[in-house]
Amino acid sequence: MIVITLTKVPQSLRGDLTKWYQEVQAGVYVGNVSARIRDLLWDRIMKNIGNGEATMVYNTNSELGYQMETTRKDYQVIDYDGIPLMMRLNTTPSPVKHGFSNAAKFHRAKVMTHRTDRKKAHKLQRQVTAIDLETTGLKAATDKIISIGAVKKIKNGEIDQFYKLIQVNDNIQTKITNLTGISSDLLRTRGIDLDSALQQLKKFIGQSVVVGYNLRFDQEFLSYGFKKIGQPDLSNQMVDLMPVIKKTNKFLDNYRLSTVLKEYSVRNSKPHHALSDAQATLELETKLIENGHLLI
Repeated sequence: MIVITLTKVPQSLRGDLTKWYQEVQAGVYVGNVSARIRDLLWDRIMKNIGNGEATMVYNTNSELGYQMETTRKDYQVIDYDGIPLMMRLNTTPSPVKHGFSNAAKFHRAKVMTHRTDRKKAHKLQRQVTAIDLETTGLKAATDKIISIGAVKKIKNGEIDQFYKLIQVNDNIQTKITNLTGISSDLLRTRGIDLDSALQQLKKFIGQSVVVGYNLRFDQEFLSYGFKKIGQPDLSNQMVDLMPVIKKTNKFLDNYRLSTVLKEYSVRNSKPHHALSDAQATLELETKLIENGHLLI
């Protein structure tokens, strides 16, 4: 019997282990493989663990009948007269930084070399508009857009904003109101019709590159909206920042917008508010470009 516990490791590693072990609880894997496969899998864990932690316990012909391995920095496995013990260390070494392989070091050096040039190039790039929608649900075919937020930088460096509440005939569910702060009464008194909102949005965006986080969700609702009012869909270049984050930062616990913004030190004063989310997304886009992870 082999038991492995994982914390804060890349999702790809978790998925890899499920080919050989059964995940009986989040981060806890149990299996029964040969010693050769066990050691090969442990080597794979060591190579792909990132800044996470792993501990393995397995059967052996020892006094206790088992042995332990761990990557934890605050504990060390010691042998005490043939008995494996976990000894807590008095001092904890500094955490391992991401990018310890030679390939990662080369990539970082390359990024640093070109970062200044990228910043200069960014000033010459096309205008970017970040957008975000709030909706009554997750299905574009049946649910409705209730607010649209968009922001873009204008020539003098200032931010131009677009925000519209959309009238809908349906009553807004309490859970949506609690999440977004948008109620049926608010939409009746301050909302405009979808046709006007989408036409104004298209004019605001102009020829900009449109960016968003999980932009496919917003695109689907916008496409249904334009189809509903009998107008052509947006033809702008679309850039979804979520795949960029997943490719460049594989060590996040999850890829929710709030988690990503915290990782990149981007403040969002009103989460689940379309305008505030759009502003935070635009700042995230800027940081990705400055870090050399995105070029528009």
